[in-house]
Amino acid sequence: MAQPISFKSPPKDPREELRNRLENAPVEHAEALLDCYALLEELHAHGVLQVVRGVIGASDKLVEATVEAAKAELSVRALRNIIILGKMLGSINPDLLQGIAVAAEETLGSYRKPVIEPPGLFSLLSQFRHKELRRSIALINRFLEVLGIQLSARGTTQTNH
Repeated sequence: MAQPISFKSPPKDPREELRNRLENAPVEHAEALLDCYALLEELHAHGVLQVVRGVIGASDKLVEATVEAAKAELSVRALRNIIILGKMLGSINPDLLQGIAVAAEETLGSYRKPVIEPPGLFSLLSQFRHKELRRSIALINRFLEVLGIQLSARGTTQTNH
């Protein structure tokens, strides 16, 4: 009967493989290495590496300061206000906001237009004939009415003493 041939592969040294890869890397990746060296030189010239080194060295202090700042009551309020403002912006009809932006640009945004003189009393009263003016006044009135209701409901109105 035939005898099996024993085959033993020579043990591989992982360090030797890494050493070979490291020796061949400059040849295989020469262009990438040159780009990395150029990037490192730019970062060094602009002081970015020193800043990063400082941030890493002071990371514990930065984390502590950030946590303390985040726990402050003002920070909590600011974060809540940002969330509320985000909800508010999300609830506004984009067409309405576009109209407000156009109106603001046409009345306030142009530095070339002369300052509009205030109209006289009769001229002002005659402007109320235009439905566009009445529509915008009604919108402002509704906003102020709802704001007053909210202030009253939350008890944040101040009484005159």
